[in-house]
Amino acid sequence: MSSVTEGKTKDKGKPRIRDAIQTQDRILTAAQAEFARKGYDGARVDAIIARAKVSKNLLYHHFRSKEELYIRVLERTYETLRRRQGDIPIAGLDPVDAMKRLCEDTFQVFIDEPDVITMLNTENLHRGKHIAKSPIIRSLYDRLSVSIRAILAEGEKQGVFRKGIDPVELYISISALGYFYLSNRYTLSMIFDRDLRNPASIERRKAHIVDMILSYLTSDGEPAATLGPVA
Repeated sequence: MSSVTEGKTKDKGKPRIRDAIQTQDRILTAAQAEFARKGYDGARVDAIIARAKVSKNLLYHHFRSKEELYIRVLERTYETLRRRQGDIPIAGLDPVDAMKRLCEDTFQVFIDEPDVITMLNTENLHRGKHIAKSPIIRSLYDRLSVSIRAILAEGEKQGVFRKGIDPVELYISISALGYFYLSNRYTLSMIFDRDLRNPASIERRKAHIVDMILSYLTSDGEPAATLGPVA
């Protein structure tokens, strides 16, 4: 095959690849909307097909089953969460400012990406069985642990953070302080007669999360995790 002919063949392949990627993205977007609203059990492949405006054959050409499609949506959900967290500009900041940004922006991701909370709630109802089948999701959080560990180490070095903080436990706390607020905002608003959805309440909660985490990190007490098991 001449170089000219070979070049034309490669050029013809590029539009096909782009079309396949665009089709998969359209299907995944439609699937995320369906799964987020109806959960795994309630979602219907026919509804996803209708949303994506594709044929059933085309959907099953890209995804072999409803479960595979759901797992890929979960992966995309976590990829979105980690990408947003990875975009947090903490490089070059002092450890206190870096931790403040991590707290604020982790909460903001949940606000900006409401389907994330719905998808995680659904998967927890299934006890994480679909996440367990993904080789991607766990690896996404390895880099986050490294980043948090680096912030904590620098804080210890400068004497502004206490020693022995577990980065995983810390991230769970940061995430939980925002996640619970948003996932339960409707019931909590009714119980306490306070609109937790308005911008002022959101900003107040964001400041509270930062205050809680920094108060813990900068206190003089030794972390319970370093004191040994409770009898």
